[in-house]
Amino acid sequence: MEEKQLYAQARAAAEEIIEKAGLHPGQILVVGCSTSEILGDKIGSHSSPETAKIVFSGISDAAREKGIFLAAQCCEHLNRAIITERAACPGAELVNVVPAPKAGGSFATAAYAAFQDPVALEEIRADAGLDIGYTLIGMHLKKVAVPVRLENNRIGQAMVLAARVRPKFIGGVRAVYDQNLL
Repeated sequence: MEEKQLYAQARAAAEEIIEKAGLHPGQILVVGCSTSEILGDKIGSHSSPETAKIVFSGISDAAREKGIFLAAQCCEHLNRAIITERAACPGAELVNVVPAPKAGGSFATAAYAAFQDPVALEEIRADAGLDIGYTLIGMHLKKVAVPVRLENNRIGQAMVLAARVRPKFIGGVRAVYDQNLL
């Protein structure tokens, strides 16, 4: 697949979830990405640093323009740790790991190389997310996650699933809710 097309697909998916989730500057978008799936292979089988850089650039450019922090989920070999900018998580407990294509994944590796001040975390509670190629990002979303149907739901050969979060409903039949938070 052509680089320009991958970049455009990644950027479009990021722009769409940022808009549909109503993200504001300073909020966090978590992304899990299988470059193997993007290239039409089974997750974890053909990691591609080149593909990761292109896809990361598209997503990162869209997030940066809106003031959104990006959090890259590592693969299962690093227990789906998170790579993000230190500014996204002041005071968070850091872990010591540097992702690599076969231990963390190519997307997290690209994020680590591109971020100005990258840090690794065991977990994060993001405001929205993109799951590119069956990477299971749900563990890094705030409660309650709400699926978001994207028009831009493919990057290369990979399916793109998306979610946003909303505050928990509490109360009962007499409770009144703020419609702006739904």
